[in-house]
Amino acid sequence: MSQADVPRTGPALPRESVGPRPRNPFRTLGILRSEITTTLRRHRTYALLAVLAAVPVLIGIAVRIETGGGGPGGGGGADGGGGPAFLTQVTNNGLFLVFAALAATLPVFLPMAVGVVAGDAIAGEASTGTLRYLLVAPAGRTRLLLAKYASVLTFCLVATVVVALSALAVGALLFPVGEVTTISGTRISFGEGLVRAALTAAVVAVSLAGFAALGLFVSTLTNSGIGAMAATVGLLITVQILGSIPQLSAVHPYLFPHYWTSFADVLREPVHWDGLVRNFQLQGAYAAVFASAAWARFTTKDITA
Repeated sequence: MSQADVPRTGPALPRESVGPRPRNPFRTLGILRSEITTTLRRHRTYALLAVLAAVPVLIGIAVRIETGGGGPGGGGGADGGGGPAFLTQVTNNGLFLVFAALAATLPVFLPMAVGVVAGDAIAGEASTGTLRYLLVAPAGRTRLLLAKYASVLTFCLVATVVVALSALAVGALLFPVGEVTTISGTRISFGEGLVRAALTAAVVAVSLAGFAALGLFVSTLTNSGIGAMAATVGLLITVQILGSIPQLSAVHPYLFPHYWTSFADVLREPVHWDGLVRNFQLQGAYAAVFASAAWARFTTKDITA
């Protein structure tokens, strides 16, 4: 069908016209590949990844200037599960910059970037007038929504890996590397430390899955890409504020960021899985609820753009 044959304006696309079609797995893979490629090749994505990659550079330079590239490294004890404890270890082992950078970017920078991509997934297509044509292609609403969510999850992984690789490169350049002292006080080889760093990055990426589903749901509620992005980021800030109020401690375990810092348990010997499992369960619950809500909204929505 040529572009001239497709009307640019007109009545809402009937829901019946995007009903069940014969399934073609190759077409589904094509839609998925197209969405992931489109998401990762956007200039906005490059800008977001550049900002995320710059954070470990700034942290590494700041620690190098502060310590002169040496000095004793504290922390790493039983209570050293947070970002500051990782920072005190960076001067002794540059690999710790990976953990410090992930700890620094996870509360704000990483989820904000994910919120921008997730919030724009559906609403951005509607605001530019391409959503209607994607459904006429045909893609099917369910398959298109799944492809959009998969592309957002891919961005979560890519963004986390970019932070980790940038931190690893800067840490190895500015600081010595070698055996790793775990939070439990034991020492592991540098190779095992790299494995723990990779596992930590994977945990951080999975930790963003629930928020990604929430952003996708918000994206189905409006035809304004900017509005959806702002609303998603606004929800993130609101939940972060709620999580910092002691009087609301009863609801804290149900907020999606509550177990984000559980990635620090990967650096214990042995790995403590309790917090990690609770984090995965919470993210799975958020992903199931809000992905289902996004599907219910999107499959019954009149598409006019």
